[in-house]
Amino acid sequence: MKRHPHLLHFFGFLLGCILAIGCRSRASTVSNASVKEHVVMTHRKYEKPSDDELRKRLTPMQYEVTQRAGTEPPFRNSFWDNHEAGLYVDIATGEPLFSSRDKFDSGTGWPSFAKPIDASRVNSITDSTLGMTRTEVRSRDGNSHLGHVFDDGPQPTGMRYCINSASLRFIPAKDLASQGYGEWASVIATGKLPPATSNSCALPPPPREGETAVKGCATTLETAVLAGGCFWGMEDLLRAIPGVLETEVGYTGGIVTNPGYEIVKTGKTGHAESVRIVFDPKKLTFETLLENFFFKMHDPTTKNRQGNDIGTQYRSAIFVTSPEQKRVAELVKARIDASGKWKAPLVTEIVDAGPFTKAEDYHQQYLVKNPGGYTCHFMRE
Repeated sequence: MKRHPHLLHFFGFLLGCILAIGCRSRASTVSNASVKEHVVMTHRKYEKPSDDELRKRLTPMQYEVTQRAGTEPPFRNSFWDNHEAGLYVDIATGEPLFSSRDKFDSGTGWPSFAKPIDASRVNSITDSTLGMTRTEVRSRDGNSHLGHVFDDGPQPTGMRYCINSASLRFIPAKDLASQGYGEWASVIATGKLPPATSNSCALPPPPREGETAVKGCATTLETAVLAGGCFWGMEDLLRAIPGVLETEVGYTGGIVTNPGYEIVKTGKTGHAESVRIVFDPKKLTFETLLENFFFKMHDPTTKNRQGNDIGTQYRSAIFVTSPEQKRVAELVKARIDASGKWKAPLVTEIVDAGPFTKAEDYHQQYLVKNPGGYTCHFMRE
């Protein structure tokens, strides 16, 4: 048979084209499948509860942040250092907002994300408070204040969503299906972004509580640390004061790192049983907190003792978190001392706040859990 080399070349070329197109088609199919696998399209509407319901359901801190656009203290919040895989949803409505896959350490003390899990669920609004222009972010369905977004985040987005922990509820990856978020499992990848601390809030490093912060990166709340005997009774009175958003009992002022009750109660560590109070300075000033409450709920004239509790761990002390707090504390102490309301001189210490170690869980809000439990604290006229 006579061969036709030109025909052979032609059919070879045609076969090659067919194979190439097929390969590209399969590659395109795989690529599209991969993209679709990580894109969740859900049009579910998340209803915002009534204001009365939100007040019942949310803590005072959560309500202040989400409904009044407050900013919680950095480093003293639930999720700034959380590295578990999972989904972050709106604390008020449950609306999905951020993935652990997009979370990174920004060095600011607040949870930071490179992007929302679904951009359509986070709205951006111009914020002109604090004498500057920032971009506030809110949840779409609940209109909850979340925080702010800045253009100094890591690549490829270049964005830093600086979010309040108080605005979020975290759902671990293993619980997504059982809590009704199974459709998001495919986008909650294990792992996290590397640290990215070259941003306007982390450079220079954030100040300690009470110090002047970088403009736009400061909490709108204030923190006080007070000691005046058994922390159970102190906390029970302090948490009921209008303007107080959060209380936590613990140990401060000592020489041992991460102390516990068993060692503190010996009186050998130098720690005082104390209460850390986060409050809204627009509703309650530090001066009022001291003069109208702190110096009336315990006896500031008994050294290292309150009622039946004796030891240095039960001393009266104000652990100031800023120079301004120190000035106010000294002013109030002197005024009360000179008033003659107490028959003996005040022995309350005024010292700089150091490390605060949260006490064991069974001590937190002890008198709420154990009504009628021991306390020697009461409000005096």
